[in-house]
Amino acid sequence: MSETDACPECLRRSWLLGLLGPYIERSSPHVPGLLALPDAELVAKVAPERATELLAAVEAKSEGRLNEELRAADCWAVCRHSERFPGALRDTGDAPRALIGRGERGVLQQLSQGPVVTIVGSRRATSYGREVARSLGNELGSAGATVVSGLAFGIDACAHRGALDAGAPTIAFLGCGPDVAYPAAHRRLWTRIAEQGAVLSELPPGATPWRWTFPARNRIMAGLAGMTVVVEAAARSGSMVTARLASGYGRQIGAVPGPVTSRASVGTNSLLSGGAVVVRDGGDVLAALG
Repeated sequence: MSETDACPECLRRSWLLGLLGPYIERSSPHVPGLLALPDAELVAKVAPERATELLAAVEAKSEGRLNEELRAADCWAVCRHSERFPGALRDTGDAPRALIGRGERGVLQQLSQGPVVTIVGSRRATSYGREVARSLGNELGSAGATVVSGLAFGIDACAHRGALDAGAPTIAFLGCGPDVAYPAAHRRLWTRIAEQGAVLSELPPGATPWRWTFPARNRIMAGLAGMTVVVEAAARSGSMVTARLASGYGRQIGAVPGPVTSRASVGTNSLLSGGAVVVRDGGDVLAALG
């Protein structure tokens, strides 16, 4: 695969989102629906006073310039017009136009060859949650599944580490450019993932994280996987939002049972009471995925 397997139009969308970061931040909270809008409608909605200027700035980026910026950041790209674009994302309705990546490009091909499991949960995970997340990542990675998460503190990081310990590739989706190690404390983990798997984003290299970029990336993680597993989560949390998005896409939801006295397990236990798959280990996930 070359540095770029994406058409200029789709790449410009990523650069447009990078420019619109602060405008979307103070606009509609319904980010997934917002990102389904065409370029002109999106800009007119979030930055009407600068619409002409922003659209012109992005349109001025030639294909050569886009490719140069990707190479300078040691990144590559794939767009929805490519056969390498993850097929699971095509039917979500609000899929990214392009994915910008850093690391092993071949990981994208594995997404269509075996199970894909997104593991999410609390940043303030308990020791129980961290142990379970790492074990799940390890078991699923050892079984040939691709583990997807968001590189955040707590459950995300443990799931990534478990897969890496199994010698398996894992994918980290970021709410910033893929060349930006975020959070900064996870730079070493970010490096390991890029060496053994891939770091992906719909945002261009160098893009700044915003509050809206995290629910935005969650929709991609939810759509990409056959099952989203929530290890620990509060009743109102980003992990629960990810689970709802996955359910809306027709994907399976799994949850790890926790003590009824633990605030960290209120969300997961409520998912279980609503019919989510009980996840005690990687075998439960693989059995549910068939």
